[in-house]
Amino acid sequence: MSGATARLGMFKDLLAEAHRALDLTFGFELWDGSTVPQDLAPHAMRLVIARESVIASLLRRPTLDTAVNAHVAGLLDLKNGTIFDLAAQRPRGKIGRQLRNVGKIKALKTALQFLKVPATMPRPLDRVKENPHARDGKSETNKQNVAYHYDVSNDFYRLFLDPEMVYTCAYFTEWHDDLAKAQIDKLDMICRKLRLQPGERFLDIGCGWGALICHAAQHYGVKATGVTLAEEQAKIAREKIARLGLQDRVKVVVKDFTKMEGEFDKISSIGMFEHVGIRNHPDYFRAVHRLLRPRGLYLHHTIARRAKRSDKAFQKLKPEYKALTRYIFPGGELDHLGMSIANLERYGFEVHDVEGWREHYQRTTRLWWERLNARRAEAEAEVGPQKTRMWLLYLAGCSLAFERSAVGVNQTLVSKRTRGPSGLPPSRADLYRS
Repeated sequence: MSGATARLGMFKDLLAEAHRALDLTFGFELWDGSTVPQDLAPHAMRLVIARESVIASLLRRPTLDTAVNAHVAGLLDLKNGTIFDLAAQRPRGKIGRQLRNVGKIKALKTALQFLKVPATMPRPLDRVKENPHARDGKSETNKQNVAYHYDVSNDFYRLFLDPEMVYTCAYFTEWHDDLAKAQIDKLDMICRKLRLQPGERFLDIGCGWGALICHAAQHYGVKATGVTLAEEQAKIAREKIARLGLQDRVKVVVKDFTKMEGEFDKISSIGMFEHVGIRNHPDYFRAVHRLLRPRGLYLHHTIARRAKRSDKAFQKLKPEYKALTRYIFPGGELDHLGMSIANLERYGFEVHDVEGWREHYQRTTRLWWERLNARRAEAEAEVGPQKTRMWLLYLAGCSLAFERSAVGVNQTLVSKRTRGPSGLPPSRADLYRS
């Protein structure tokens, strides 16, 4: 019997024990085509391990990075199911306790055999290194980070976004609403919260492909300015402005918003704050304060992590969070709701309303995943199979994180603080009228 055959047999035996101990409802398909359990039904969900070097790599470096690279390389994949199905079938209880009956000596002997296997698994994502200056606040660094994520391909984003190309959390007045309606409802809710009026000067920080500034100009009569660091997004936004005949009321500027000049009646930041970096928060809030007229309204919409028992505990990042910032959002960093509110008050704003949209983003990211997965072949033709797998994993992971309350998203409405009346009505009932 060859060493490879013996090694495979030892691994199958160990995996079968673990499968029974965990009472798993899915199975495994190994690199020789065999399955665990042996009688796994042809259409049953299974985790496919395409090469033994995947096991060798995981033993040498048992991290989420290793697993993500294996998946993106196509060597660790799901068949007959999705990551949502896998998450729904995860073992109940503590896995370590359930595995106590699996033979430790057998596990050690098997591991030693696989340590003889070269860890030659491709690592397609190793080229994406964390930039040591990712959060230094410099305009050029910020632009590079934004370009990495948003300049992937406009056609790629069109595969899964709504017709207006809105790449932030939608707002579902009913959970069965489709994505297109929910995104229009979101744009309108933002405009209503800001109480936009004809002729007002409106600034959207991180304007994306221009959906909000165009909606605000068309339906609320404002003079809108969008600012972004993404050249490709700005190009599409300007084409849209011209197509709608809004050149006299809407413009897009490509620059660091902290370098903007002028004064605005209303300002929004929708899903941009996550890119700023915690060390740059003072500069961010000072810039918003400088650009906003007294008693002007600012809507702060951002993803946030849960606060921890201490700042030290909050700064300790989970592996999945590190993977997200390394492979998808270089330079990205989330605060918690309390930190945002404290900074808003610290830098001269009065807080009026806070609304949690966690379940809305869970639904949004799930719909994005479904739309991208349905057009997977087109996505692979546009950006390649590896990046497509990475994005499907990212969108699914985000949806699950929102579902489990690991992260949330909040809209906080504030005004530039002055003495006297805020100018807001005594009730918010008008915001939710049908």
